[in-house]
Amino acid sequence: MNNSNHIRANKIVNLLKSEYPNSSCSLNYTNPHELLVATILSAQCTDERVNRVTKVLFSKYPSVKEFYNLSLSTLKEEIFSTGFYNNKAKSIKGMSKAVMESHGGELPKNLEEMVKLPGVGRKTANVVLGNVYSMPSLVVDTHVTRISNLLKFVKSRNAVIIEKELMKVVAKQDWTIFSHLLIDHGRKVCIANRPKCPECILSDLCPSYK
Repeated sequence: MNNSNHIRANKIVNLLKSEYPNSSCSLNYTNPHELLVATILSAQCTDERVNRVTKVLFSKYPSVKEFYNLSLSTLKEEIFSTGFYNNKAKSIKGMSKAVMESHGGELPKNLEEMVKLPGVGRKTANVVLGNVYSMPSLVVDTHVTRISNLLKFVKSRNAVIIEKELMKVVAKQDWTIFSHLLIDHGRKVCIANRPKCPECILSDLCPSYK
């Protein structure tokens, strides 16, 4: 482990926790299956729109069993506004079918089994593991990819490589919150193509600051 990066990462986490004390998953859900569905829907779509769609969707179909019995065509209509609805509907239906038929209606609680579900990759699985099951999990989205490169913790665009490299420098108990903090910071300050560097609380700790 690079000790200097570990120390710097710890300082960054503490600063961001102070700046964003309420940082958390911005998708609305009441159970693991709902969060998994919402995360699948969030691909190439804003969390705000996903939450509008799932508010109606989850009120109509409150459990994995309802999704299991739901027709693919109806599901496509329900999630149409999130974009890429054909692929998303197939993923949600396939995932719900696998959960019902292979896991007794309960989502598996480990990464290895969860990524075997249709339409569920490491990022999606880590969202559920970290936020529902409280298992330290690093979610690598576009904000995390961009900012972790700017902070020079990684030199890669590969999500799996980034996840493994960040695990070496970020304290394990902070893995889940770290992703939320970078997402919040990426939306408010370290904005793609127009970062507000002069007002960034991380400027002294960021090698990319000029």
